[in-house]
Amino acid sequence: MSVVPIKSEALDAVEVSWFSALCSDDFEYLGVPDDALKSSWSHCRDILLEAEHQGFRNILCPSSYQVGQDTLSFVAGCAPLTSSINMLAAVRCGEMQPIMLARAIATLDHMLQGRLTLNIISSDFPGEVAESDFRYQRSREVVQILKQAWTRDTINHDGEIYTFKDVPTAPAKPYQTGGPLLYFGGYSPPAIELCAEHCDVYLMWPETKENLKDRMQAVNAAAEKHERVLDYGLRVHVIVRDTEAEAREYAEHLVSRLDDEYGRIIRDRAHDSISLGVAHQARARDLADKFGYVERHLWTGIGRARSGCGAALVGSTDQVLSELEAYQNMGIRAFILSGYPHLEECAHFGQRVLPQMKTCSLPEIYGRVPASPPATPLAAGKRI
Repeated sequence: MSVVPIKSEALDAVEVSWFSALCSDDFEYLGVPDDALKSSWSHCRDILLEAEHQGFRNILCPSSYQVGQDTLSFVAGCAPLTSSINMLAAVRCGEMQPIMLARAIATLDHMLQGRLTLNIISSDFPGEVAESDFRYQRSREVVQILKQAWTRDTINHDGEIYTFKDVPTAPAKPYQTGGPLLYFGGYSPPAIELCAEHCDVYLMWPETKENLKDRMQAVNAAAEKHERVLDYGLRVHVIVRDTEAEAREYAEHLVSRLDDEYGRIIRDRAHDSISLGVAHQARARDLADKFGYVERHLWTGIGRARSGCGAALVGSTDQVLSELEAYQNMGIRAFILSGYPHLEECAHFGQRVLPQMKTCSLPEIYGRVPASPPATPLAAGKRI
């Protein structure tokens, strides 16, 4: 029984995703840049193709300005190279005019034939420092406009930031019924409220199971006010080996050349470095033992050189599998995993753990993907 009501309570499978390091986040030794692992088109493409080969059902394509690779462009480039894996594209709300964003997303959804999911982001833009309330209001209005574009004939929106009247939506009709699923992560009250009102999957970063339980309960309480029930996901790194000793040894290998001052610089340059979620990751590091473990298999050492998700599940195949099953029993139905280096660790997890898990695609579970091309102008509908 899950710790809170969840939309897919009866589901006995989970969506297991990997991570493509578009954000200059691939290392053999944390904090030691390696040109062979830079976030080039070819390297990030190869990570995605390996994830599809291993049987992952989705892959997070993050949004970050620092290396200059645009997320939606990357997803578009990978669409014709893949056939089964979904792509979880991070969308920083407000970067693009909302109706044009709706059309761009609809185009990608048709290119992928329903294999698109969206990670809604409310961070500052490069060069911008905006008040939190403004950023979340902007994101709320963007999501509201997207949903109108995907489900109505016209867009009519009169908000604090955007105003549109009688804009036809035919060019923005997606492949999926109702549009792509919306995944969202945020710890502040405005973030939780936005997710509770409009999104489908609430994403969490790794903390103790007790803290995750508290977070799920807080989000569920907000969702109940809108008479909604959500699903929950966990973004976490993994280090899996044949034995626990080997996994712990590799964890130490990752940070063996890390200069903590340079690690701080890496953390601080991220746009989310001052967020409440990042503060919770730092708190977990503070509570960890001298080896960096806040729970037996949850190692916080990655957060020494990374903003955002800062902990890894570390252990043998059976131990990591047991941890994931424990999270699944709590009500988590989506995992977004990664490891360093991303290509090699994708294969480690894909060969050791993934074959023992029953996996699914949440858009298919939600009934979003039609059995045949929909009656949209970009598919089986009439030309406009």
